[in-house]
Amino acid sequence: MTAVRPARAHREGRWGAVDRPLAEERPVAITVNGSTVAVMMATPADLEDFALGFLRTEGIAAPDEVTSVEILPEGRGIEARVWLVEPAADRVARRRRDRAGPVGCGLCGIDSLAEALRPLPAVAAGQTFSTAQILAAVAALPQAQPLHDATRAVHAAGFWREGHPILAREDVGRHNALDKLAGAMTRAGLDPAAGALVLTSRISVDMVQKAATLGAPVLIAASAPTTLAVAEAEAAGLTLVARARGQGFEVHTHPSRIAGATADV
Repeated sequence: MTAVRPARAHREGRWGAVDRPLAEERPVAITVNGSTVAVMMATPADLEDFALGFLRTEGIAAPDEVTSVEILPEGRGIEARVWLVEPAADRVARRRRDRAGPVGCGLCGIDSLAEALRPLPAVAAGQTFSTAQILAAVAALPQAQPLHDATRAVHAAGFWREGHPILAREDVGRHNALDKLAGAMTRAGLDPAAGALVLTSRISVDMVQKAATLGAPVLIAASAPTTLAVAEAEAAGLTLVARARGQGFEVHTHPSRIAGATADV
C-alpha cells in the first residue's frame, strides 16, 4: 500500500516539485482471544496472512487451531484479532504470563536466551534443485514486487515452485514479509517442502527460525547470512543459499539439495 506525498527534487542542477509514492507503515497489534501477543510496525496489507503466518512461524499456534481472524482499524493503528480454540488460547496465555520483556522486532516477544535460541524442528528432505532452478527462483521474485517498484522501501519474501507463478508478499519489515508469505501459504494449503523460500534481505537467525518452523528445506536470499544463522540452519537441516544475484550464489549449509554443489571443479 502506498500514499503519494510531495517532495522537492534536485535533478541535473535544478530543483523541482515531485509527487512520490511512499510505502505505508502502521502499528499492527496481533491479539489472541483478546490479549495482545505482539505489536509491530508493518505495511497495512495482507494482514490476515501476517497474523496467521506470525503465529505459525513463531510456534505460537498451528493453522488448525485458528477459528477466525478479523482486521480492525484502531485509531492510527490496526488490530489483527485472532481467535483460537480454547486449549491453544490457554497455552498462549501461559506464555504471556511467563514473559517479562517488551516485544521487539525479529525475535518477537522473546525475553530469555533459551527462548531466543529455541530448538528448531528438523526440516523435511524436500527436493533437489538444479543451478538453473535456483537462478530462476531468484529471477522470479523481482517480478512480484509492485510495492517495491513504486517505493523502493520494502522487502519481499516469495515461495517458488517449478512450473508455478511465484507467491510473494511485501512489507517494510523483512520479518513481516516472511510471516505474510507463511500465512498466504497456509491459506493456499501449500507444502513448504515442495519448493524454496526466496528473500530480498539478509539472513539473520530469526529468519532461519521462521523458515525452519514453517518447514521450508531451502532458503535463498539476495544478501548474506550471519554466523548464527548458518549454525542454526546447519542444525535444523536447512539449505541456506546466500548472495544470490545475477548468475551467482553461495551455498552455506546442506549443499546436497543443490545439484553439483558438492563438486569442486
